[in-house]
Amino acid sequence: MSKGVRKLDQETIHRNVNGGWLRPAVFGAMDGLVSNFALMIGVAGGTKAVGVESTTAIVLAGFAGLLAGAFSMAAGEYTSVASQAELALAEIELEKKEITENLDEEIKELAQVWIERGVSKDVALQFSRELSMNSEAFINAHSSEEFGVTSNDLPSAKLAAISSFLSFGFGATVPLIPFMFGASDILYSMVISLIGLFAVGAAVSLVTTRTWWYSGTRQLLIGSGAAAVTWFLGTSIGGAL
Repeated sequence: MSKGVRKLDQETIHRNVNGGWLRPAVFGAMDGLVSNFALMIGVAGGTKAVGVESTTAIVLAGFAGLLAGAFSMAAGEYTSVASQAELALAEIELEKKEITENLDEEIKELAQVWIERGVSKDVALQFSRELSMNSEAFINAHSSEEFGVTSNDLPSAKLAAISSFLSFGFGATVPLIPFMFGASDILYSMVISLIGLFAVGAAVSLVTTRTWWYSGTRQLLIGSGAAAVTWFLGTSIGGAL
């Protein structure tokens, strides 16, 4: 049995890959951890360069980055997903109008799809005619074939926004954990952030075909690279002030 499916009464049940929550949740956690880790490292490098190493400044930057990023991610995801859904609904309404005004042509158009897939012309036309008697199913068939979605499977903008907010907040909290327990050295934050990068990357493998070590290592390299660049820039800017 392939990864990602399970058997139930001899029928393969696939996971829903179009629900609208997975992408923003994964992206939010990754973005929260990488961006806040890099931000705090950059501030640490900048303050060290000017000879004023300030734990307070680093922690304040971390909390500010967490809140600003979480709200920004949520707003961006809501607007993006809502706009995408509105565009799809507008196209579906246009398709409804075309079906109402040119039903015979739309029947032939849908039949042609099946003919191109190897179904005989007579069977394809008969199927398309019978399907047209169910207006909702006929519209869904057309919209699915022509632009890949139906009105029943559009992602939820609210769900995407909430997923982004919570997951970004979760990821952005990781670099702050040592400071919450009284640590004053950025080194502890670096260690837990690197562990978190690998762990989050490895967790993604549960919903993909990648191995846990590949996903974890990839995210570790990306996150640590971003932090290293930010440290360098923070130190350079701090030294120039």
